[in-house]
Amino acid sequence: MKTIEDGIQSGSITASLEGSSDFNAGDARCSVRVFERYSYAGGNRVSLNVTLFRSGNGPICLSAITSGGSQALFFKINTWGEEAFLDKIRELLD
Repeated sequence: MKTIEDGIQSGSITASLEGSSDFNAGDARCSVRVFERYSYAGGNRVSLNVTLFRSGNGPICLSAITSGGSQALFFKINTWGEEAFLDKIRELLD
């Protein structure tokens, strides 16, 4: 998770870690991080929730969800900021 934290925060001058949670249950481990940054393209702030989960020696599962990048009232338009946040995760995992 440290690689993701450092990569997200160094990828944008406005990126910050807003909250985190780590817990174990038996042989399962879960880490959650919530980041936020300003989207110049969208003119607003976007958030990124990253969850890593592993049970025992099984594979590490990752979930990355963005939010807040839309400028419309009833439907989503201008989601460039959200996509850019997800692209950063893809870049860090490659």
